[in-house]
Amino acid sequence: MSISEPVEKLMKLFSRFPGVGDKTARRFALFLLQQPGEFSDELASTISLVRENTFPCSICGNLTTEDPCPVCSDPFRDRGILCVLENVEDMISIEQAGVFSGLYFILGGRVSPMDGEDLAPERIAKLREYATGGGFREIIIATNPSVEGDLTFYAVLDSLKTTGLRITRLAFGLPLGGTIGYADRVTLHASIESRVDVRVPDRNGERKE
Repeated sequence: MSISEPVEKLMKLFSRFPGVGDKTARRFALFLLQQPGEFSDELASTISLVRENTFPCSICGNLTTEDPCPVCSDPFRDRGILCVLENVEDMISIEQAGVFSGLYFILGGRVSPMDGEDLAPERIAKLREYATGGGFREIIIATNPSVEGDLTFYAVLDSLKTTGLRITRLAFGLPLGGTIGYADRVTLHASIESRVDVRVPDRNGERKE
């Protein structure tokens, strides 16, 4: 059966979403076409509104409509703990689980040589500036339990190792290759509450607590 060009284009656009294959993209496209026109109009206007009014927080990198974002400006957060994450999706997952009350910093990327990905130097510089000037007593490097996550962890650790701050990482109950964004509340809570101190090399190259 032939598919009209506009429908095929719509399917291809949906297939560019993370985790969406051809069959799911086809389902999305057909679902959208079967809805009343008001639904399509609302979807289009909402996407446009989000694109026009959402931007990264100048402090942490969270997507927001106000600067600083609600998390950074919340006076009731624990302002002594900073959780460093790869992306906003992981932050949303932790926030929705309600298992962390500190502040965040979003790297906006990861280290993945196979995919040609690396952390932006300006984000690393911003992290170090924020970590050393923000009055924090602890930095949690909460990267994902994967090869890329480990590479990202060590890149962040290298940038913070001379700060003198306490640095910890999640005690993973997360499955290898999984992501924080897909973890359930119990797993996230256990990983954060059981976080472990990272032994940072001193100036002589020896590792210390």
